[in-house]
Amino acid sequence: MSAPLRVPGARPLTVGVIGAGRIGTVLGAALAAAGHRVVGVTARSRASRTRAAELLPDATVGSPDEVARAATDLLLVAVPDDTIGPLVGELATTGALRDGQVVAHVCGAHGTAVLAPAVRCGAHPLAMHPAMTFTGGADDVARLAGVSYGVTAPDELRPLATRLVADLGGTPEWIAEGDRPGYHAALAHGANHLVTLVNEAAALLRGAGVREPATLLAPLLRAALDNALNLGDAALTGPVARGDAGTLADHLRHLARTAPDSVAAYRALARRTADRAIAAGRLDPAAAEALLGVLAAQPHALAEEAS
Repeated sequence: MSAPLRVPGARPLTVGVIGAGRIGTVLGAALAAAGHRVVGVTARSRASRTRAAELLPDATVGSPDEVARAATDLLLVAVPDDTIGPLVGELATTGALRDGQVVAHVCGAHGTAVLAPAVRCGAHPLAMHPAMTFTGGADDVARLAGVSYGVTAPDELRPLATRLVADLGGTPEWIAEGDRPGYHAALAHGANHLVTLVNEAAALLRGAGVREPATLLAPLLRAALDNALNLGDAALTGPVARGDAGTLADHLRHLARTAPDSVAAYRALARRTADRAIAAGRLDPAAAEALLGVLAAQPHALAEEAS
């Protein structure tokens, strides 16, 4: 069982950061700006050492074991998802973790279960994931203002987690352990796939002769994003919402001829869009029949029509 928290709510924390990547250094710098003492950081590559020197100039660069031992209050683990468990297990084995210490990771996919080796050492587990994309530069510290954090923590740690998120300028969103995969899938689906979608659209525009796709897309995509966030499915426009089966067929035939790798993604997104439009009352099921028939057409049939 973990020892009682030794960290008073008012005093600065002594913090160590394992992982001088884009997230770890930025969160460490934000904690330092809030008055906490970041005393140690790990940095293996030249880029990470440069980043640590810029954003955490007062922190000593050391091994994970050294940083964990120096972080008497809070150890921030900012390493790739699949390495968190093995790393924490190794630190537990070497005796670098101790009673009353808070061990926090910043991964979206995991909750606190991955920190079980730290708990067995008497440490307190915390998952604290910023819902933001990072470049690893100093500007990212300012961009933390208003960011939401997906937080999973034992009840006794919630006051400290709330304080840490507030010190980072953010807002906590409490995520249950079993809901972490869904939480992280939502963010990856929304942010990572958005990048792919935008670049797919830009490539298709270049193929259509548009020299500066970003100039054309920017106002349209910004308006679509704002409308989707504010209006939900009511923001939907375009051929699917109108039930324009002929337009969709033209799109798919053209893609089969000019960008065949994009056909499957276009078809899947159009089908999912149709499902949501029908459920939201934006597309009448009867009017959707022809449209769904187009989307169900076999890929080889499209290729033959396009040839």
